[in-house]
Amino acid sequence: QLVESGGGLVQAGGSLKLSCAADGRTNTYVLGWFRQAPGKEREFVAAISWSSITSDYADSVKGRFTISRDNFKDTLYLEMNNLKPEDTAVYYCAARHHARTTRDGQDYPNWGQGIQVTVSP
Repeated sequence: QLVESGGGLVQAGGSLKLSCAADGRTNTYVLGWFRQAPGKEREFVAAISWSSITSDYADSVKGRFTISRDNFKDTLYLEMNNLKPEDTAVYYCAARHHARTTRDGQDYPNWGQGIQVTVSP
């Protein structure tokens, strides 16, 4: 089970840090963040390998968001800086028991319930 926290309302230019806690060991899993805005399809945000050596970002968030993980705490993070109104969405964490990161949500069988992030102009 994956549980997100840390969402909320922030003004444009502000920052938020999302967390995703797992109730089991995830140190051999690729972990990722996805988001879905109202009326839009779910989209990839970022992913990180089990060792944290490899990370991948969507172009829209590169340079503003940072994905990280703490395998001792079985927790995934997404630090979001310089937030924009277009970042408003429900953010989901996801996990796949595989060595390679991927941007395809269908490759992730495990999902959190999602958490709302709202960025006001």
